[in-house]
Amino acid sequence: MFAVIKTGGKQYTVAAGDELTIEKLEVEAGSAISFDEVLMIGGEAGTVIGTPMVAGASVAAEVVEQTRGAKIIVFKKRRRQNSRRRNGHRQRLTVVKITGITPGASAANG
Repeated sequence: MFAVIKTGGKQYTVAAGDELTIEKLEVEAGSAISFDEVLMIGGEAGTVIGTPMVAGASVAAEVVEQTRGAKIIVFKKRRRQNSRRRNGHRQRLTVVKITGITPGASAANG
């Protein structure tokens, strides 16, 4: 069984046991979290697409760690103006492990 969830303005296809790196959530490592914005659920019985969300569906996950992404360099230059700006940025990320998918009432019926 798989599901498509929405978090941090992005969509992710997940299955039980998957590890995801998503935008930072204000949750401590080791705690459980639930994603209620489920856009689609698929499995052996078929696929249910939400309008826009699948009613009653949720995805359970466990927070593995809070981390930071690789450093990126933001360099802006205006040619012939002797103007340069160099900034660095590291995105804060959360690593989660999907523990289970709960189908909604409409997904259970088919």
